[in-house]
Amino acid sequence: MDKIIIEGGNPLKGTVKISGAKNAALPAIAACLLTGGWHHLDNVPHLKDIVTIKSIMSKLGVAFRDKKGSLEVNSDNLNSYETPYELVKTMRASILLLGPLLARYGKARISLPGGCAIGARPINLHLKALSAMGVEMFLDQGYINAQADRLKGADIFFDTPTVTGTENIMMAAVTARGQTTLRNAAREPEIQDLINLLRSMGADIKGDGTDTIVINGIESLRPARHTIIPDRIEAGTFMIAATITRGDIEIESCRPQHLGALIEKLESAGAAIKTMGECISIKGPDTIESVDIRTTPFPGFPTDLQAQFMSLMCIAKGWSMIRETVFENRFIHVSELKRMGADIEINGSQALVKGKERLLPAPVMATDLRASASLILAGLAAEGGKTEVHRIYHLDRGYEFLEKKFKNLGATIWREKE
Repeated sequence: MDKIIIEGGNPLKGTVKISGAKNAALPAIAACLLTGGWHHLDNVPHLKDIVTIKSIMSKLGVAFRDKKGSLEVNSDNLNSYETPYELVKTMRASILLLGPLLARYGKARISLPGGCAIGARPINLHLKALSAMGVEMFLDQGYINAQADRLKGADIFFDTPTVTGTENIMMAAVTARGQTTLRNAAREPEIQDLINLLRSMGADIKGDGTDTIVINGIESLRPARHTIIPDRIEAGTFMIAATITRGDIEIESCRPQHLGALIEKLESAGAAIKTMGECISIKGPDTIESVDIRTTPFPGFPTDLQAQFMSLMCIAKGWSMIRETVFENRFIHVSELKRMGADIEINGSQALVKGKERLLPAPVMATDLRASASLILAGLAAEGGKTEVHRIYHLDRGYEFLEKKFKNLGATIWREKE
């Protein structure tokens, strides 16, 4: 097991290129189950979660050809509809295979998914929608057993917006009989990216960027070529890193339009930000001002940037209130930030942060993917010694070569074996 060690206090300077989005690549790879032939996906990041979904799909008979920065996928020899527990338990996104398997095979046996413990992410909304599309399901020994001769279109309302639920049902609906309408659907950029891929495969989908998506089922699809969008959460993490270190960096290969809520909050904190095309330049202020945030689904402030933003507020001037409305257990990183001298009080879904002049180096333990990033940002800002971040296997699930990118920006950071 690895750990990351940081000697903080260096303002970040230079240019960093953003990788492809994990949360767009995973459903794109799953969508390749929908039809045979070689699909070509560009800008696929090299991450543990990508390795996991490839391992799961390989067990189903799917073939992969890895190339630098791209992935070719072929499901011509699909020979199973069961995903094994030993792989699925490590990644919640594996539930994305349910919809495509039902659309292609008419059957699926999916182990209930696992992943990092940031709160309940129930799949009941997926199952309710599939039931409305004619799927018969039962739970047996931790597996969802599902079957349908052919899916049928339905009018589906999600009680709450669900990203993976919207993606799963879209994939299930593209070859269903008739029309499927998804209401109160998620609007995240990753949804739009999947729509673009499915359209390249021949799907008939309308409602881009809205909470009502209409899919007219077609008889068959074709293999496609598609480029994965840049990772907005990685870009946001580097934006916060520049601010917390009072640095000055250029972020390339990103989509500023996907980061509007964060840009507004960082400017309120004092950062100077300029956007041009797919680039963002950001310079941190001498004095970081306190800013309140409230996480909400896109286009609101992303829950996946809440922990990183909290690290920034730990050295801001004054008090800030952070409200988490998406996941009920996403303040696990607070106890670790307190080890570094942070002043934070938790009251239910709210965290009250009193900014301090500086954070102190300390050994800390990562508890989930985004908490890992928040502790690294805190370590970049801490002065007077070394911060050790343990259990960073979470980090490798969602950030491609993060410590190397920080090192190229002037950070003193390296990885060691425990």
